[in-house]
Amino acid sequence: MHAWPASEVPLLPGKGHPLRIHDTATGGLQTTSPGPTARLYVCGITPYDATHLGHAATYNAFDLVQRIWLDAGHQVVYVQNVTDVDDPLLERAVATGEDWVKLAERETALFREDMTALRMLPPAHYVGAVESIPLIVPIIKDLLAKGAAYELDGDIYFSVASDPRFGEVSGYDADEMLRYFGERGGDPDRAGKKHRLDPLLWLAARPGEPAWDTELGHGRPGWHIECVAIALEHLGMGFDLQGGGSDLVFPHHEMGASHAQVHADAHPYAKHYVHAGMVGLDGEKMSKSKGNLVFVSALRRDGVDPAAIRLALLGHHYRSDWEWTDADLSGAQERLARWRAAVSRPDGPDATALLAEVRAALAEDLDTPRALAAVDAWAARQEAEGGADTGAPGLVSRTVDALMGVAL
Repeated sequence: MHAWPASEVPLLPGKGHPLRIHDTATGGLQTTSPGPTARLYVCGITPYDATHLGHAATYNAFDLVQRIWLDAGHQVVYVQNVTDVDDPLLERAVATGEDWVKLAERETALFREDMTALRMLPPAHYVGAVESIPLIVPIIKDLLAKGAAYELDGDIYFSVASDPRFGEVSGYDADEMLRYFGERGGDPDRAGKKHRLDPLLWLAARPGEPAWDTELGHGRPGWHIECVAIALEHLGMGFDLQGGGSDLVFPHHEMGASHAQVHADAHPYAKHYVHAGMVGLDGEKMSKSKGNLVFVSALRRDGVDPAAIRLALLGHHYRSDWEWTDADLSGAQERLARWRAAVSRPDGPDATALLAEVRAALAEDLDTPRALAAVDAWAARQEAEGGADTGAPGLVSRTVDALMGVAL
């Protein structure tokens, strides 16, 4: 599966700072310390509907991570999956009467278009669940051989008791785990399971659903093992950062870590677990199930500049939960116009301090509100006083582009 085209990242003078970021597993800020190549995995979409602003906010956060690492001198290997076979996709296909493959292909193509428009840096490896089945099957076979997985009426489950570190990613207690497991695709009440939290690794074929012939039988993979197989293939154990929305902390990232650690007999699966907040609309989290969505593609069709969409996202700290309003967009459009006017002049106030401030803000837990305020202050000085530095407007433009992905 192919990703989307990469936009050029301008080079900046000097070198950026190490990234300090909030680690869900430790509950505090941690300094990332990649080697020459930083390794990043971010969970992708289940392509049964268009990209909404909740998606965009998540991918914006981890695009910033890439840009900070690049500015600090690292190469980045970024991997993202596409869950192109799963219950929500199949349910939407049945409801609409559309072939599930065509539905997934169409929505994945639209996602690529949205990511390109928003100037998100693409993954080096963009991998679908279906194409990953040959990677998934050997891992499940290994877990079965180790006694860490078991069969139940043709399905295969992972035993959470096989991982002594289970629970360390989320830090949730048993009641929280059970609640989220039931809400987010788990089946805690299925009879015959060894533990209510045991997740599916392999689903035996159901009538009318897609399935593949493998050494595990005729069926399809579970959700968590998909990401594990892709991450281990392209990044290996102990990669630098596992990212996604906060709704993936449990069960998805917790289960994935356990699958990998038991299979590899190694720890950790990822050095850091980082999660973006949820975007709401009309008082509830923006989600496909609730139908309270604002789509990136719809905004683009209405003529909204993608740079303004991105600035609206950058106006909120990535870890915060927030609610989209018309004021977010109008404020971002006004900011974009001010910035473009400021950098269009032939000279301006010195921008060396601005670059330092933006670098420092973003390296400290992706503090985008602080970074935006620094650019606002420079633009205000440009409007009020001007300046004689002929290189300043260009440096500001490159700073905003390289570090925040906004083309002025």
